[in-house]
Formats: sequence, C-alpha cells, structure tokens
Amino acid sequence: MTAIRVLVVEDEPLLAEAHSAYTERVPGFVVVGVAHTARAAMAALRANDGGDVDLVLLDFRLPDLHGLDVCRALRAAGSSVDVLAVTSARDLAVVRTAVSLGVTHYLLKPFTFAAFRDKLERYADYRAQALADGEVAAQHEVDQMFATLRGTAGHSLPKGLDAQTLDRVRAALTDGTRAAVGLSATEVSAATGISRVTARRYLEYLVTVDRAARTPRYGTPGRPEVEYRPR
Repeated sequence: MTAIRVLVVEDEPLLAEAHSAYTERVPGFVVVGVAHTARAAMAALRANDGGDVDLVLLDFRLPDLHGLDVCRALRAAGSSVDVLAVTSARDLAVVRTAVSLGVTHYLLKPFTFAAFRDKLERYADYRAQALADGEVAAQHEVDQMFATLRGTAGHSLPKGLDAQTLDRVRAALTDGTRAAVGLSATEVSAATGISRVTARRYLEYLVTVDRAARTPRYGTPGRPEVEYRPR
C-alpha cells in the first residue's frame, strides 16, 4: 500500500520535530515536508498542485495566518487535501468552522502518542474506504465510513460495549495530565461517571486491542491494584 504523505505545519520547531517523529512511528505514514508558517505551507501545497501531500497536520495558531484561513484558502483554490487540526484552540466557534471546512480530525494539545496514533489510524482506514472503486451499496456502508473517521464503529465492539462510552474511557486514559502515571479502574470510573466494573471491562478491551497496557500498581496495602496506561 502506498504510504500516506504528510505535511507538518507547526510554528514551534521542537513541536514540529515531535509531530514529525510521531507521524513516522505510525506505519503507513511518511513526512514529506515541514512548514513553520502559513505562507510556507501554502507554497508547499501549491507545488505540483499539492499532489505530493495527502494529509496536512495543521496548527491553527500560526504567526502569519490563522489555520482556518489556510483551510479557506485551500478550499477556495479547489484543493481536496485532507487536514488534521493539531491545535490548542478550544473555542467552539473555531471547532464548528473547522468542521464546516472539511477538517477530518481535531486533536487538542497537549496529547499523547496513543491519541495521535489513533487519529492517524482512523484516517488511514477512512482513506482506504474512500479511495475504493465503485459505489456504496447501502446506507450502512456510508455510516461505516463516517464511523471509521469520527469514532469507533459500534458493530465492531464486543457485545455490551458501546462506542460512546469507549471514547470516554479512552479520553480519560489519554488525558495528558494522567497518562504519565496510569489510571486504575476506580480512577477511570471517577473520571467518566461509569461504574468501576464497567470501567474495567472497557479498559480490558483496550488492552486486548493493544490500545492500553496493564501493570500492577505497588505501594498499596494488600493485593496490588492494576493500573492502565495508553499505548
């Protein structure tokens, strides 16, 4: 399969380097360029009509132009390149505008590698479906494409688990303030509002699909508690 070519747009050199390194760690992706300004990004995308880039990892807070304006310029120029926003912008108006401009994913800084990898893998699955020849046979195939891009497809989960709750558990587990220390099922329960037993079921599912690691937590009285960390 042809690698997905990525342009990293980030004004801070250290973050641009980190995002590039993260991208290269995900199988099927390759970084073909790095831009530190909106002007440099647009120039890179104009070269060969943007045909050398499949996905843009776009910071919104650029020194010369807002990332949303970059998206507007791309669409106005007829570019269909996909955009994954990698930003600290939390304004709901910005999020809504990003959606209206066709941004495929919106990843808030700071984030863990597990969260970053998840976005790229979902995008890769969506891209494989979107580039297939022919037509969709039924509504469920369209629904599957959107589910692949926006979240975990419900029918692929074990019986008794649902995608919305799984996303809440994963969000708690990959929270930048918690991911470094790991969380127990009790702590995930408190963070998500679900029961400890339910939290453990979802955490164990994440372990089985290699999205979390389970380790003993020592230093507690009696039997060591189990904690989970994102992969």
